[in-house]
Amino acid sequence: APAQPAPAPPAPAGTPAPAPGQPQTAAAAAEQLLAPNTLGGQLLIGASQRLQWLSEQTVRAAEAITDLPSLVAWASASVRDPVTQARLKDASWKLLLLFGLGVLAEYLTYRALAGLRRRLDAMAPAQLQGWARLRRVPLVVGRLVLDLVPIGAFGVVSYGLIGAVQPLPTTQLVLLTANNAYIIGRMAMALSRMLFSPASSHLRVLPCADLTAAYVSVWLRRIVIVLIAGYAVAEAGLLFGLPWGAYDAILRLVLLIVSFFLGIIVLQLRVAVARVLRAPPLKEGDVPSRSRRSLRRFRDWLAEVWHVLALLYLVALWGVWALEIRDGFSRLLRASLFTLLVLAAAKALDMLLRRALAGSFRISADLAGRYPALEQRANRYVPLLKSGVSLVLTVLTLLTLLEVWGINSFGWFSRGALGSQLLSSLMSVGFTVALAVLVWEAVNAAMQRHLDKLSRDATAARSARVRTLMPMLRTTLLVVILLFVGFNILTELGVNVAPLLAGAGVIGLALGFGSQKLVQDVITGIFLLFEDAMAVGDVVNLGGKSGVVEKLSIRSITLRDLDGSVHIIPFSTVAAVTNMTRDFSFALLDVQVAYREDTDRVVGLLTGLCQEMRTEAKWGLVIRDDMEVLGVNQLSPDGPIIRVRIKTAPIERWSVAREMNRRIKQCFDENNIEIPAARQKLVFEGQPPARPIGPAIEAPQGG
Repeated sequence: APAQPAPAPPAPAGTPAPAPGQPQTAAAAAEQLLAPNTLGGQLLIGASQRLQWLSEQTVRAAEAITDLPSLVAWASASVRDPVTQARLKDASWKLLLLFGLGVLAEYLTYRALAGLRRRLDAMAPAQLQGWARLRRVPLVVGRLVLDLVPIGAFGVVSYGLIGAVQPLPTTQLVLLTANNAYIIGRMAMALSRMLFSPASSHLRVLPCADLTAAYVSVWLRRIVIVLIAGYAVAEAGLLFGLPWGAYDAILRLVLLIVSFFLGIIVLQLRVAVARVLRAPPLKEGDVPSRSRRSLRRFRDWLAEVWHVLALLYLVALWGVWALEIRDGFSRLLRASLFTLLVLAAAKALDMLLRRALAGSFRISADLAGRYPALEQRANRYVPLLKSGVSLVLTVLTLLTLLEVWGINSFGWFSRGALGSQLLSSLMSVGFTVALAVLVWEAVNAAMQRHLDKLSRDATAARSARVRTLMPMLRTTLLVVILLFVGFNILTELGVNVAPLLAGAGVIGLALGFGSQKLVQDVITGIFLLFEDAMAVGDVVNLGGKSGVVEKLSIRSITLRDLDGSVHIIPFSTVAAVTNMTRDFSFALLDVQVAYREDTDRVVGLLTGLCQEMRTEAKWGLVIRDDMEVLGVNQLSPDGPIIRVRIKTAPIERWSVAREMNRRIKQCFDENNIEIPAARQKLVFEGQPPARPIGPAIEAPQGG
């Protein structure tokens, strides 16, 4: 009997409320979680309703396939009915008798013709090529005749003895059905042996290996036995009162078993067929054209998925036959043809769009000169855009294929439907994400362009400050953008973000009170960086700790001391900043000589040393001006102290001072200028000091 048409799935939204006293459904529970007019509520309600519809259809399909109730009812009635019992007994022993005699006659005839079969095998040539294979035709036909003669002997005995056993009319029909099924099956196997000849390769019509011939023969025998035996059982069952529903169920089950066998064959041949379908490796130096590359990619793809397509097609064929769909096979073939066309068009459109995207992101030479990093940043999004386009194209292809196979997929996107709302939400989220990416890239490009401009203008200090602030600015911008996109997505899903914002405010206030020191570190650091108090690479003094600034984070400073020690100082502990390398520096020198030396002569020698250093390539780049003589700064007990200073590059003051000290020592030694050491006088108490005739007795300090 034809299967009843499946009811259409329920609408995903707008279902009536359950009556009082009925259990609450999943859709009603979903409506309590989210508002029914939002996307999240529609998704939950639609998913629960469609799962319920799918489970109902699965149960109905299983009942239509098996029809177990009618089969069980018929079996129980047959067991209790005495007339049916008598007919079954009569048919059983007569069928066994005739079949036994027929099979015996077939076996004896087969043994009698064994010698002729061996002679035919010996007469067959071993290997023939081309048209020479036609010489096998008489031998193959003769072998087929020898295989059909035992089957004929079975038919003569089994058909001839039907009248001798005087069967009932029902028994006679059963005997005829069984004989016909057996003879048809044996003839099919004889034709199989003629084509593949698994036992003798010399008489094989189709050229194939022995293993392949045996494999095909085994599976063909199984399929033929299931088909013929199942059909015979179903026909015989009708003679004993089998309901038509159970008859159809048996035939569907037989086709299902055959489809299962074919599926096993597909899976077993998966690797072998994929090896044939896959494109062969390229020869050395072979560069395929664009169309050939596309064909190779298609062959490789087909080699990977052919078994899936074959299994789906087997399921579709069985479904069309089992459900008795009107014009099912013609519609299936038409849908298969359109499927191939849609897949080919989708593949061609995907390749075209990918090439268009790759070409649209090429930057002109003029624009690349003004924005050097623009093309590199744009190319980072090319793979993402290609994947997005492929995803959209894949969804459209699937919807088109569903429409081709009779499912109204485009109707899901009508006005007010779930698909329409989902598409609107996806477009809104996509626009938000695209806007966020555009803002992110525009701000980063502006910051990088400003940094490059500072580097070209040789404003190293401002460039270092911008490099220091850039990670914090990027992090802040990223957090703001992510929060904006996240709240937008939650809003599109129907989640009320007002409680989230209120909760975030309360949490932020609590964190602010609980981490005042951290907040103070961050705020102080931001102000210090904006005031350009220091930058990475400066030598600073912070609260007694001095060193080179190695890192500036959002809350601390990392200093590297002269001996390699690392000092990590929070911004909140910084009361004053002494930057010793801002713009320029002075190498300050205090030169002490003896009182007997001429200070003007000493100043002249010092000035000459500075001028000499400025003429050298190494020191001429770091000394920015002539030596500035500040004069005699102090008259110490050991001699006058002359103070001079040299203007240098920001971080070169110490190297210039050390080099100047080295040269002063050498120059004073060459010109016999005394550099006095610290001395002290010894006074002996108890006698008046006498005026010394010669120089006073002095001892070095500490002696």
